[in-house]
Amino acid sequence: MAVSEIIQDVRSIRIAGTTLPMHKRAVVGLTAIFGIGPTLSRKVLHDARIKEDIRLKDLTNEEIERIRTRISVYKVEGDLKVTISQNIKRLKEIHTYRGLRHARNLPVRGQRTKTNARTKRGKRVTVGSGRKKASEKT
Repeated sequence: MAVSEIIQDVRSIRIAGTTLPMHKRAVVGLTAIFGIGPTLSRKVLHDARIKEDIRLKDLTNEEIERIRTRISVYKVEGDLKVTISQNIKRLKEIHTYRGLRHARNLPVRGQRTKTNARTKRGKRVTVGSGRKKASEKT
């Protein structure tokens, strides 16, 4: 094993504060960054003139820099999370229906809540009728 191969194995790529998985294809690996999905990943690679099926470990430093410059145009990771939380906070402050649903920790987009909605509402808690059982006859 040559020295250049050892350096290649140890190297990792960090873009927008996220370490990318080196063994995955570029189009899939870029989706590890919060705010970049499959479509935007393809667009970034197309703009940087990089093939989608190349592995991240096979990228050159020049190609990585081209990807970084393309991604810096978009709101990703921390900036995107801050923007989303500010939008939710604004909805709560102006007392919109969506804001109230966020505040009450209920589904926001019209889903049913009689059944399901366990992800938002948490573990199921059984509520009884409040009526006590009749004491046994003597």
